[in-house]
Amino acid sequence: MNDGDTIAGGLRSLASLAAVTADRAAELGPVVSAMRTCLRQGGTLFFAGNGGSAADAQHLATEYVVRYHPKQPRALRAIALTTDSSALTAAANDFGFEEVFARQLEALARPGDVLVLHSTSGNSPNCVRAADRARTLGVTTVALVGGQGGRLAAVADHVFVVAETEVSRVQEIHLAIQHQIAAILTAEFGGG
Repeated sequence: MNDGDTIAGGLRSLASLAAVTADRAAELGPVVSAMRTCLRQGGTLFFAGNGGSAADAQHLATEYVVRYHPKQPRALRAIALTTDSSALTAAANDFGFEEVFARQLEALARPGDVLVLHSTSGNSPNCVRAADRARTLGVTTVALVGGQGGRLAAVADHVFVVAETEVSRVQEIHLAIQHQIAAILTAEFGGG
């Protein structure tokens, strides 16, 4: 098999998973609704995850703050909890890595905000701890997870499971879903 065939096979596999996910898109209605309500009330969207999902969290927060929709003159409130290296390392050193997102939420979040967690396994201790802390703060939690949903499926307010275990595929679908949600919300709220 040549490189082109390998790439084509990977893209076909991704397209197949995207098609299966698209058939379940109605399940994302409550997620969009929660994020819409948050933005309508002047709240903040928080994003978090580990590894590639941490990069996705940063990417997504930027879509709201800078511009996703081409006619989005107004910045929207969004923060990636994965980007402040001083806060991350201090919290990890002083409280343990499982507290790195929860501690930031404690300082920054208000009731009515939304925390969006990306976890390919659904078992990341720092994401689970953040979901628990969010509940005590009156913050709605959204978990985009892979596999069978893991521990996050039991503690988040809204859960969407990508029934796949290959990490890269789960992350690709999570990002595609989030881009579609950003397209909707930035068109609605970014108009100034």
